[in-house]
Amino acid sequence: MKTDLLVIGAGSGGLSVAAGAAQMGASVVLLERGEMGGDCLNYGCVPSKALIASAARASSMTHAAPFGVASVTPQVDYAAAQAHVAETISRIEPMDSQERFESLGVTVIREHGRFISATEVQAGAHVISARRIVLATGSSPFVPPISGLSEVPYLTNETLWQLREQPEHLVIIGGGPIGLEMAQAHRRLGSRVTVIEAQTALGREDPEMAAIVLERLRAEGVEILESVQAQRVSGRAGAITVETVDGAVHGSHLLVAVGRKANVEGLGLKKAGIETTKTGIKVDAGLRTTNRRVYAIGDAAGGPQFTHVAGYHGGLVVRNALFGLPIRVKPQILPRATYTAPELAQVGLTEAEARLEHGDALEVVRLPYQHNDRAIAQRQTTGLLKVMVVRGRPVGASIAGAQAGELIGLWSLAINSKLKMSAIAGMVVPYPTIAELNKRVAGTYFSPRLFENETVKRIVGLVQRWLP
Repeated sequence: MKTDLLVIGAGSGGLSVAAGAAQMGASVVLLERGEMGGDCLNYGCVPSKALIASAARASSMTHAAPFGVASVTPQVDYAAAQAHVAETISRIEPMDSQERFESLGVTVIREHGRFISATEVQAGAHVISARRIVLATGSSPFVPPISGLSEVPYLTNETLWQLREQPEHLVIIGGGPIGLEMAQAHRRLGSRVTVIEAQTALGREDPEMAAIVLERLRAEGVEILESVQAQRVSGRAGAITVETVDGAVHGSHLLVAVGRKANVEGLGLKKAGIETTKTGIKVDAGLRTTNRRVYAIGDAAGGPQFTHVAGYHGGLVVRNALFGLPIRVKPQILPRATYTAPELAQVGLTEAEARLEHGDALEVVRLPYQHNDRAIAQRQTTGLLKVMVVRGRPVGASIAGAQAGELIGLWSLAINSKLKMSAIAGMVVPYPTIAELNKRVAGTYFSPRLFENETVKRIVGLVQRWLP
């Protein structure tokens, strides 16, 4: 077979490339040996947010009294909650299906792809020659080499959704976004939860923002053990023990959530002259590998492991592969969000990173949620918005609070478009909304310049004398 574009992997990034290229007239072959939709649809973003939604309903019933509604203890049917997860997947599935992509003109082959030369890939009985190849193979759960782990039943984000019996006590190894999202969700659904983190929970995030989230999780009853290394695992189904230097943690189920590794094995990369790194496939700023005909995107490229990043990469590659336009990844515009309650979101530089890079030129503008009327009405005043500003332009934003994942998009736009804080201050948003926080933090940036500036006051005084 000969094609303009060969895409290996039908996750979010690969599907974005295949759909875009095919609809613009390129011949496209798409290889996928597993489930269409990849990790996001089947094991990651979609199922986790569906379970979080179930947990949020349970929590709202438990804490309804402040709103004048009697609080009740919810009767949780864990199997039904998992059925909601499965239904959510099935409703989104048609958009990622083989049938849909074939209707767009994509040739879909459900086989594993392996390079046999710099320009050819074998997939089952097919040998495919392509002008350009895109590796969108995603990632898989990383299972750490903990003694005894291979001898006991454990869950990952890929197997958790098969569970129908609610864990009595869920032990989670890993205090990152996946671990803490599932910790809070299961606690709200009625499970006891213990999180074991070898370093600092949410250690990648701004410590001040992470502390807001961790305090809430602990208040809800999630036990979070930090700087505690899991040394050995033992037990059987329903009775798992994790031994640490500080003692043993006993639970009914174990979830391993310590991160993910790029899927680069079995692709025959050496035959194609493609180099790898510790985190994935080696790429340049334009997502090209060491074989100039081949790109790597999303998790496979060894960068941030998010669905929206893979989609962003995919859009860039289509521009370059189809039109020859120059492309360059802009890491500073890539937001991330953790969907705990409160949510945690970041784009651009954190405060610490900004201080290191910009020194005295940095201004940090802070606005607590407690000053937002909608947050007050919804009793969601726990939160903080922090914007890092250099010479009038935002270089980073950190948000911990309700709808942080929704709010962060504006700051990605601002950084990408090099907008000034005046543009944010000048926008109009509906009242009352959480989105007012974005406008108000920009106003906070200008307040001392306007209201505490003697020159401004003198100018106002002079103008008032001359106005009719």
